[in-house]
Amino acid sequence: MPANLRSTDLPTLQDVAEAAKVSTATVSRCLNNPEQVTARTKKRVMDAVSRLGYSPNFGARALAARRTNTFGAIIPTMDNAIFARGLQAFQKALETEHATMIVASSSYDPDIELDQIRNLVARGADGLFLIGNDHDPEIYEFLSRRNIPTVLAWTISSDPELASVGFNNLEASRTLALEALNLGHQRIGFISAHTAHNDRARDRVRGARKAMEELGLDPEALRLEETNYSIDCGFEAFNRLMAADKEITLVMCGNDVLAVGALQAARHAGIRIPEDVSVTGFDDIELARVVTPALTTVHVPHRQMGRLAAQLLLEERKGETSSRHIVLDTNVVLRESLAPPKFRDKR
Repeated sequence: MPANLRSTDLPTLQDVAEAAKVSTATVSRCLNNPEQVTARTKKRVMDAVSRLGYSPNFGARALAARRTNTFGAIIPTMDNAIFARGLQAFQKALETEHATMIVASSSYDPDIELDQIRNLVARGADGLFLIGNDHDPEIYEFLSRRNIPTVLAWTISSDPELASVGFNNLEASRTLALEALNLGHQRIGFISAHTAHNDRARDRVRGARKAMEELGLDPEALRLEETNYSIDCGFEAFNRLMAADKEITLVMCGNDVLAVGALQAARHAGIRIPEDVSVTGFDDIELARVVTPALTTVHVPHRQMGRLAAQLLLEERKGETSSRHIVLDTNVVLRESLAPPKFRDKR
C-alpha cells in the first residue's frame, strides 16, 4: 500500500496508478476500455485494484458523461415469476454495454409507480423499462418533458411515438379460447387479474369474449372473477366460480399462477381436471410444465422481450430509432389440463 494511503481512506485512481507503476490515464483505459491495453499491463492494474479495494467513482463519471449507464425496470409485482425471465434477459443484454439494471415493483398502484419513476429519473436513470400501456398520464408527461428513453413491454404501444416490444394479448387469448371452445365448451369461467389499470388483463378477457362471439356464444355469459395474482387467489376464485355455476366446464386464467391455484382448488374439491373441468393458463412459466396435470397455456416469449427491450433502450440512448415497435408471436401450448367437455349431471 502506498505510504500516503491511510487504512481509513478510500483508495483513489492515483493510488492504483502508483501501486501498478503506470499513469492514471492507463488505469482509466484499463477500467473503461480494457481492449486498449496489453494483457501484462491489465494484470498489473487489476492486481492493484484488487489489492487496494478500489471502486470507480461512478457518480463523478456520470456527471462528466451526463449519463449513469443505469436503467430502471418497474414491474407490477415481484410476488411470482411472471416477469423473472424477461428481466433476466433484459439485464443480460444491458451487461453487454456494461450497464446496470435497477428493479422496482409498483404493486399495481399508479401512485407508487409515479413515485418510483420520479426517484429513478432523479438518480440519473438513462432509460426506463415499463410493463403495459396503462400508466398515469402524468407519468407519460413527466417522461416526455425530460426526454427519458422509455420502452413498454408485454404489450403493443398505443402511442406511435413510444417504443414497445411485446405481443397482442387480445389475439393470444382469443386463439387459446378458440382452441378450447372448438372442443365443445360452452359454459366458461375466467379468473383474471384486476382489469383496472391493467391493459393486459383487460385484453385477455376481451379475447375470450371475442372467441365466444365468433362461435355464436353470448360473450356476456362469460363468468368473470377478478383477483390478485397469487396461487391462493386463484384457489379462492375457482371456488367462487364453481359455487356460482356448477355447470362450468372450462376455466380460463389470466396467467399460469392463477391457473395453478385453480388446479389446487379443483383437487381439493374432488373435481377432476380435465375430466370434469378444463383449466388453461397464460405465460408458460416453469410451473405450467411441472404441475399435474400439466397446464395448457399461451407461450409468451419472455426472454426475447427482455433482450429486445434492452436493445431498444440502448439504441434510443444513442439517438437511434430504427425499430421502435417490435411485435412478437405467441403460441398455444396444449397439455393435459384441456380436453373436450363430458356430460355431467347437475349437482
